[in-house]
Parts: sequence; structure tokens; C-alpha cells
Amino acid sequence: MKSIKKYTILSAVALSLLGSCSNEFLEVDPKGQFLESNYYQNYDQAFAGLVAAYDPVGWISDNYVAKEMSANIASDDHYTGGGNSSDVLAMQVWTNYTLDPANGPQDRLWQRGFQGAFRTNTLLSKLPNAEMNETDRSRFAAEAKFLRAYYYFDLIRLFERIPLITEPIEASEVYNIPQVDRGVVFAQIEKDLMEAMDDLPIKIDVASEGGRATQGAAKALLGKVYLQQEKFTEAAAQLSEVNGTPGGTSKYGYKLLDNFGDLFDGKHKFNEESIFEVSHSSSSNAVWDCIGCSEGNLLNVMSAPRSYAVKEEGRGAPEYISGWGFNTVSTSLAEAYINADGSYDGRYKYTVSNIDSLAQLGVISYDPSYQNTGYFLEKFAGKKANQSTGGGNWELNFPQNFYDIRLADTYLMEAEALVRGGGNTARAQALLDAVRTRSGNAPIPVTFENIFKERRLELAGEGHRWYDLVRTGKAAEALKDRGYVEGKHDKLPIPLLELNNTVLEQDPAY
Repeated sequence: MKSIKKYTILSAVALSLLGSCSNEFLEVDPKGQFLESNYYQNYDQAFAGLVAAYDPVGWISDNYVAKEMSANIASDDHYTGGGNSSDVLAMQVWTNYTLDPANGPQDRLWQRGFQGAFRTNTLLSKLPNAEMNETDRSRFAAEAKFLRAYYYFDLIRLFERIPLITEPIEASEVYNIPQVDRGVVFAQIEKDLMEAMDDLPIKIDVASEGGRATQGAAKALLGKVYLQQEKFTEAAAQLSEVNGTPGGTSKYGYKLLDNFGDLFDGKHKFNEESIFEVSHSSSSNAVWDCIGCSEGNLLNVMSAPRSYAVKEEGRGAPEYISGWGFNTVSTSLAEAYINADGSYDGRYKYTVSNIDSLAQLGVISYDPSYQNTGYFLEKFAGKKANQSTGGGNWELNFPQNFYDIRLADTYLMEAEALVRGGGNTARAQALLDAVRTRSGNAPIPVTFENIFKERRLELAGEGHRWYDLVRTGKAAEALKDRGYVEGKHDKLPIPLLELNNTVLEQDPAY
């Protein structure tokens, strides 16, 4: 049912309802395509529209560009890797900062954001006339506003100036929609999240609704939006409600898992630490002629070593599948886990795998990736135990979920907001300590630099590092060896095709 292809703003507007795959929180039988004029008439149709609005959250394009991996390879923690310097060129040019309006990941990331926004706009416009009870109507509207804020937040972080569209528009109108000031977009994001909160559930049944937005997710996202704008007091206020007592269970039921490794073993979906989780499954049975139809996590096959094989059993070799060798880990990230006394941070073994050392010992063999370092992302490198045995091509159908926001992230965001905003340093210290203690690390002083380093170690490979570097002004120094130009590469260019016959203006830096 999923039909995400190569849509510009124009084609996204023209197609009034795109089908959507089933998700963890919903099984929807295929219903075909419906005209907008005779759809959204009842609960079931509105619910299908809601699923369509969620669908771009976990979207990956037909050329393998996805939100999480793109942000990884743009940072100092990863390289694109792959087979050679032109393998998935859209991402190679972001790693080495040779991207331009015609070459890069921007077209797919632009499409993802605006497709999501258009679907939420359509749903919000149709909900008032659907035959359904008011409780469900209010919840659907709140989820749509949460999602619209989510999509626009990604867009405004990726692009300097964008159009802001908050209602359905005719295809003929799209050519004349101008970009708006960044502050206008942030104000709309804040408004949507504030309006959504009261009608979102405090808790959900994850067995049937895992992946749907909650009040805690809205507060966490709003705190993140405030932090992006350096509204530290406001950010800390929202995040403190999400976090509760450091190390305890918050009013929303959030709690740090005891074992850091449980977050990434594929057996603890929608756990107590998860705030907003991207759902993946093998049930779509995706095949090569429709990569965009996959509900699987392609980061798994992309991050596993190329031509990987275990040569000597029983010597600690990871049970990886043979993958494509992308998203390789930088030496600087691997070395960041080494403590002053030479020991390794407790998170290292769950985050990074030193494949090269095993190859030198003859335990395994693999083909080095382009820009090979010998280090791979243990968190998401595909494991044989997770390999799909159902229909479709197994490479496209890994079921491991992805965290968009989790509690350790919000702990560290609140700690940062408190320190940078002159807030309660004792609470900030407790938040930092809770994250470090979970992995067996001793307390360190709660300074901005220590919090920033902790975010790198805790959240590596989860798509946060590039955004953190940019928003804190640290990108130019961290990425100077890759060709990063300050004032230019903190944003992506507007996709070249989006400028044709429209009033959109390219970022002057490009």
C-alpha cells in the first residue's frame, strides 16, 4: 500500500491521498486508492489517513537516503562507506561536503518532510466532517498536529528558509508559495505542539498502539524545539516533566533501562525508555522493485560489513549478516570511548565493533568499505538472528526499531538547558549522573562540554550528532577536515527541481 516515490511539492499536493503500509500499531488491509472528495467520511477512513500521516516518519527513499543515516554520515562520527566513492552518491557528497543543489540528499529529505506535512494538513481539514466520536476526533487531530510539528522541525533544521503550508492547497497554487522567516516556522511548531498536548494520551497500550504520539512525546519534542532556539528556561520546563526524578520513573512511565545493551537487541521494542520510536517490521515483505514499500530497517543491512564471514567459531565473532558496508564508524568516535585509565566506556561494546582486529586474527573476513576504518556500528549492523525468513527480499525486511527520542536523550537535553540557562545545577548533575551510572561510569562535573561529550557517547549512531554540532556552533571545528564551510554547510541547499517555475529562492550560500 505504500507508494512513496519521487514526489516534489507539486506531485505531493496533486495526489490527495497516498496509501500507507501497515505499522506496528495498526494492521490495515489494502483498500486501494481513494479520491479525496469521497474519503475521510468515517472513523476507519480517518484512521487510514492518520496511518498515512505517520508513514513518512520511517520512510527511506528509493536511493537509500533516510533521515538517520544521512545525519550520521554528515557528522564526525561516521563515513558513508559503501563500495566506492560513488556508491549512493547522494550521501557520499554530504560526508565530504561537496554537495550542491543538484547532488545530495536534500531532494529526498525535502520530499519526506513536505509529504508528511501535506498528509497532516489534509487529515486536519477533513476530520471535522467525519462521522466519529469526539474523543477519537480530538486525538486524531492532536496526533496530526504533533506530526506536522515533527516534520516541520526536521525541515527547518535542514534548510535555511522553507514554505510554511498549514492547510490543503490546489496544485496550481504551489508555484506561488514563498518561503517564510525561520521564526515563523518555529512559532507554528510550538503552537501545534501546545495545542496537541492535552488531547494526546498520557500512556498507550504499546502492544496495539506502539509508535503513536503521546503527551510525553509532545513535551519532549517541544523541549527539543526550545533548546534548538536556545530558549533554555522553556526547554528545561518541558523536559523536566518528561524526565521526572533523575533515575526514577516519570509520571509518563519513562525510566532508563537497567542495561544499555537492551536498547538495541531488537527484543525490547517500545520499552520504558522509549519516548518516540520509529517502528519497523518484516511484515511488508518488501521486494527490490519497490524499495520505498519496505517497512523494514534498511540501516541494518547497510551498516553490516561487506562480504562478512566467520572463519573461526567460538572466538567472539559477531553474528553479522553480510551487508553493504555503509555508515562506518570514524576512528575519532571509537577512541572517544577510551577512558583516561585506558579502560573502555561500558557503552562501547554495544555501539562499536572493531571488525578489523578480528580480521587480523583470522577470526573473520570482510571486504573493506570505502573510507574503511575497521570500525562498524554495532547498534544497527544487521544480525543473523534478525534476518527475515518470510516473503520478499530479506535485505529490506529487518525489524529493528529506531529511537527518534528516548529518555537518556531528554535527560541530557534538560541538563544542557539548565547549565546553559543558569538553572538548577544540582538537578543537572543528577541527570548527567543517571545516564553515566547506567553504563558503569563514575560521575564527572556537569559542564556543557561534559554534557556534549556524553551525548556523543550515549547517542552515537542514532542521528543526533550532526544536529548537535550545528546548533552549538561546533561543526566548523569538528568537520574542518571534511571540507565543511561555516555559514554554508549548516544547512542543505533547496533541491534544484523545487526551484523550477516557483517563487522559491535558493539559500544564498549555495
